[in-house]
Amino acid sequence: MRKKLSIVAIALFTVSQAMAFQNAGVDYEGIYKIKDEGFNNSEVMDIAWNLTDRIGPRLTGSTGLKNAYNWTSQQFKDWGLTNVKVLPWGEFGKGWDVEKSYVAMKAPYYQAIIGIPKAWTPGTNGLISAEVVYVNIQEEADLSKFKGKLGGKVVMLPTTIEATTTFEADARRFTDEELEGMTSRRVSGAGNFTTRRISEFRRRAALRNAAYAMFKDEGALMVLNTHRGGGQGTFFTSNGARRDPNPLPEMEIAPEHYNRMVRLATKGEKVMIEADTKTRFLEDDLKGYNVVAEIEGSDPNLKDEVVMLGAHLDSWFAGTGATDNAAGSAAMMEAIRILKESGVKLKRTVRIALWSGEEQGIYGSRNYVQNTFMKNKKPSKAHEKLSAYYNMDNGTGAIRGIYLQSNEAARPLFEEWFRPFHELDAKTITSRNTSGTDHLAFDGVGLPGFQFIQDPIDYRTRTHHTNMDMFERLQAADLRKNAVIIAAMVMQTANMDQKMPRKPKDFDALGR
Repeated sequence: MRKKLSIVAIALFTVSQAMAFQNAGVDYEGIYKIKDEGFNNSEVMDIAWNLTDRIGPRLTGSTGLKNAYNWTSQQFKDWGLTNVKVLPWGEFGKGWDVEKSYVAMKAPYYQAIIGIPKAWTPGTNGLISAEVVYVNIQEEADLSKFKGKLGGKVVMLPTTIEATTTFEADARRFTDEELEGMTSRRVSGAGNFTTRRISEFRRRAALRNAAYAMFKDEGALMVLNTHRGGGQGTFFTSNGARRDPNPLPEMEIAPEHYNRMVRLATKGEKVMIEADTKTRFLEDDLKGYNVVAEIEGSDPNLKDEVVMLGAHLDSWFAGTGATDNAAGSAAMMEAIRILKESGVKLKRTVRIALWSGEEQGIYGSRNYVQNTFMKNKKPSKAHEKLSAYYNMDNGTGAIRGIYLQSNEAARPLFEEWFRPFHELDAKTITSRNTSGTDHLAFDGVGLPGFQFIQDPIDYRTRTHHTNMDMFERLQAADLRKNAVIIAAMVMQTANMDQKMPRKPKDFDALGR
């Protein structure tokens, strides 16, 4: 009975909040100013160029990310923002840079191999030349067949990754039917399948860990591995070896090149490679940082309340992190530049945050949220003062709408606020949750945190964590649209009479 009452209470709470906010109108004068500045004086691609071509890869803890902290914080100061800080969020650990990367097959014939050292692995300490051994194991007992045979060798493990021909375009936009489908509630019934998949993942991880321990004991020189590929010279990187206290030199290479060596080895051909890699561990500063800046609110009664927008500044390193996530960082920087330059009224304070450590576990935003909005696992005073957080981290594609994260009380607001952008095909409001990035840090502690629906373009097929995530993959028109839409959503939120409605949250359960 108690459960039924709580459901009714939540429903009444949601309806009452929705009714309270459904009359929040659109500030068309402000929208005009935002569109004028964002479409006619856009700087978003120049911002993106600086983050990618000029600064380069921005792995958390790397020299590149430190350079990005310095440049972005100086930009905020130059634009006249206040309270600009490169703010530590806690200990991250060692940084890591690649200084040299070369690998090639030299027998049965010579050919260059596309690849890069795995993150947080050491270099080869000079040029090595060694035979490749394919360690074909399906269970831990199979490792015994290779004892005494791996010293001074380069090793490869079995993979299910294939590089196959596709007859579909890499890049695409959401169709009207797909967007309409997002507005319906999904109910999953795949529990047993998910359990089996997790069990298989754990089995493979345990087998891989046992194999790596043996490689070290045997004195292998290097490990080669591969991940899914996108063809045309594209390879995907992994999460690296940050948790391994004593990793071997390792390279991640294109699946076509990996599988060719596997085929040669299994047919009895002797495969030789040479490699020369140099990496550097950075231990002078083990902290992680976020970059934050503000436009102070103009209303004396509301300026202590805050609306936030943000994106993660860190990236992987095989490319220059263009779509993941220079695109989001550039759009958010451009959005706050538009708000400042256009002179639109902002009753509440607007705060931008550029996060680090997202790729390793959403560390920057999670720690910021805990440090800023929580105290002893309970909401702090700052928690009550935050209205909403907006995030962008789904590549370079145009915004088509927003995920409500089940916050149904916010639906009437967004339905109204997106009206000026229907002509840009941005109008889909879905109650669905989306995962995997920094808005979760806010949503997890009961704060309204939103991520935008974006056209996929070639994010999953070509650029996400790949060597092809470069400036050329950015869609300039889409990023200009996105910055304008985000600036408008932030302005509307900053000028509401009340804060953004929230979902009910059981903080007693959160603290247990």
